[in-house]
Amino acid sequence: MVGAKKKAHYVVQVGSKGRVVLPAEVREALGLREGERLLSTVEPEGTVRVEPLRKAVEEVYGLFRNVAPGVSLVEELIRERREEARREELA
Repeated sequence: MVGAKKKAHYVVQVGSKGRVVLPAEVREALGLREGERLLSTVEPEGTVRVEPLRKAVEEVYGLFRNVAPGVSLVEELIRERREEARREELA
């Protein structure tokens, strides 16, 4: 767990509407706030991993950080789309 010093186990119960309440210790270790979105992953062996969605997004952005240093991929995409639109207008 993020922020956890060692591996910890907690028993939780599934409610009638499929809801699970995370213990305060888990919410604290993950730095969760009310209303925060979580990403849950079911592994092939049946284990379930739960992490803050923001953490997963940060990891994905981190993978692409060095792909084009100094270049905004968003600006590059917009530029390409504008060029395509110009070519279509001329055709």
